[in-house]
Amino acid sequence: MNIIDIVEKEQMKKAPSPFSIGDQVDVSVKIIEGDKERIQVFSGVVIAKNGGGFKETFTVRRIVQGEGVERVFPIHSPKITDIKVIKSGKVRRAKLYYMRGRTSKGTRLQEKFDKESSKKASAGTRTDKK
Repeated sequence: MNIIDIVEKEQMKKAPSPFSIGDQVDVSVKIIEGDKERIQVFSGVVIAKNGGGFKETFTVRRIVQGEGVERVFPIHSPKITDIKVIKSGKVRRAKLYYMRGRTSKGTRLQEKFDKESSKKASAGTRTDKK
């Protein structure tokens, strides 16, 4: 086994957070300012995933003061403390680069619901009349 492979395997996270393209996520990032360390949250929509293994990255896009801001994060970076999925978007593409040309309501994605949770919700609200 190569030395680089051994070092990469040590640095890989055991179980990275499961998320997919189109998900609204909160990425918690460690920021070091002088001798102080704090956590800053970058929230937005995942528009792309690239690479694989140790070199896998994902791109998150959000709108700040009317301007689009994108940030690329390595999944296995030690600076990323947490990735929380807020809601899942229903998409039919692997890369959502078309979101760059959209503004205001055009940037919204339809929400994706799990089949299991929708079955439970519909079973609870059902009324049978005879």
